Amino acid sequence: MDSFVSTVTDPATGHVIGPAERMEHLLEEITLADRVGLYSFGIGEHHRSEYFDSAPAIILAAAAARTERIRLGSAVTVLSAADPVRVFQQFATLDIISKGRIDLVVGRGSFTEAFPLFGLDLADYDSLFTEKLELLLRIRDAAEVTWSGRHRPAMVRQSVYPRPVQDPLPIWVGVGGTPESFARAGLLGLPLMVAIIGGEPRQFAPLVELYRRAGAQAGHSPDKLQVGLHVFGFVAGSTQEAADTVYPGWEEMFTKVSRERGFPRPTRQQFDATSGPNGAFFMGDPQTVADKIHRVSEQLGGVNRLSLQMTNPRLAHNDLLRGIELLGNEVAPLVATA
Repeated sequence: MDSFVSTVTDPATGHVIGPAERMEHLLEEITLADRVGLYSFGIGEHHRSEYFDSAPAIILAAAAARTERIRLGSAVTVLSAADPVRVFQQFATLDIISKGRIDLVVGRGSFTEAFPLFGLDLADYDSLFTEKLELLLRIRDAAEVTWSGRHRPAMVRQSVYPRPVQDPLPIWVGVGGTPESFARAGLLGLPLMVAIIGGEPRQFAPLVELYRRAGAQAGHSPDKLQVGLHVFGFVAGSTQEAADTVYPGWEEMFTKVSRERGFPRPTRQQFDATSGPNGAFFMGDPQTVADKIHRVSEQLGGVNRLSLQMTNPRLAHNDLLRGIELLGNEVAPLVATA
């Protein structure tokens, strides 16, 4: 499961959940996910008023102290707008606190607010990420680093501590839909986390194949070329219940984004189509969601991890807790035993 820690208005009462209460709810959600046996829980990074996840490492540290087995990670860390040295130090420290349960997923993010916020030029969108990923991997591979680039002061035999429990610290590359991003992850031999937020998952098959082909040509073994999916969805007692529970918050989120980006206002018809058997949303009762996971995995040549983003601004806390229980107690066993 992944969460963007969105602000929430209780759909039954209209009560706006304050930041402290929302964060307590989030930690309860992560603790429950650990208890019902979910494999991982990721926290996104946004710098907008409707989200509380601008400092994911701090949230993950609190979660690490409350959990025992579940892996914890970023979904994603906006590496383009961060200092790779500090990112590595934060996640190495998290790895120590969690006793080796951390995954660092890095990407460029789907929003651009972080660039002006941290004094960066959006025109450097790609070069910032490429250069900072190179430095991050250099730090992961050795404590002492000599490196130079365009966007950060050079390092000359400087050491970066602490070192993580896991050696190496797992670093995934979060991608959207550009072929260059898939090929780059493959050439580097890094696991891939694909964000599928629209269209049909099977449309990503050529890009996943490009990733695997680039990795093989670079000499990386197939076991290193893992594929994960970050998708939107919800699990409830029935497919209709799942859709009806999630739609109000989805409509609020995407109306705001569509207005900002000049897109047409989203509709219920569009939502239902995207929630269907071939759509991008993983929505339904446990068997329906499990069946879709199997089907999409086959379409993409095998998927190692799938993370559902189930939070939204009109989803009651108790409904989300019930969704987590169903995901862990019913969907996960169906997927694991197939």
